[in-house]
Amino acid sequence: MKKWFLILPMFLLMACNRNEPQPIKLNVDACDFCKMTISNARFSAELITQKGRCYKFDDLACMIQFAQSNTVVPYRAFYVNDYLKQNHLMTVEKAYFIKGGSINSPMRGNFAAFADQANQKKYAQQYQAELLNWSAAYKSYQ
Repeated sequence: MKKWFLILPMFLLMACNRNEPQPIKLNVDACDFCKMTISNARFSAELITQKGRCYKFDDLACMIQFAQSNTVVPYRAFYVNDYLKQNHLMTVEKAYFIKGGSINSPMRGNFAAFADQANQKKYAQQYQAELLNWSAAYKSYQ
């Protein structure tokens, strides 16, 4: 019986270590940077630390600024929502970004991310926005 008291905390710690993004609960979850309630999944983002902690953001700009301001905690992965899908997070390395123009994101970061390059170009033209990759998007706040 005493062994359960030793094993149970280990299982609980392992359950808290997440490697995948968590679904964002719209109008419930708050941005870990600006503290606003996340109400528009099109612009949402998440990052996961090396220890598995998940941080949620209402705007890609919030995630970038959060990551750049916190140089102590190492990050495992960055995720961004596909602009064309509801609550569909993908790794930033697989995303195609646009910025500026008439995009109107919650915290005025004015980024949008897409799962494919064809939609990136289509919406960049529609919104008169700039084409970016993840590296350029991240560096735009340095």
